[in-house]
Amino acid sequence: MGVDQYHEPPEELSAETRTFARMCASLSEEAEAIGWYVQRISVEADEDARAIMEDSMGEEFKHFSMELEFLLRKTPKWREIAKGILFKDGDIVEHGEAAEETVG
Repeated sequence: MGVDQYHEPPEELSAETRTFARMCASLSEEAEAIGWYVQRISVEADEDARAIMEDSMGEEFKHFSMELEFLLRKTPKWREIAKGILFKDGDIVEHGEAAEETVG
């Protein structure tokens, strides 16, 4: 079993921290898979193949979202900052700065 997601000795980490690290790694892997599908879909000429890839990418969106929600539930400060940024119109950077200041 790989332990590349750990930056500290795994045996010194709590079970909760190891789970958190696994979920972070999974989130990163889902984001990478989404990027791959975007590239593949953009060059695929076969309509049926593109449709299958788009369906598969939807699964990656679902997994990414579930993993993100898990991490946000486990990290209240992250969740509060995310609430100040996500699903808002306007300048993303401004929302980020305001959310960070509000949460502190």
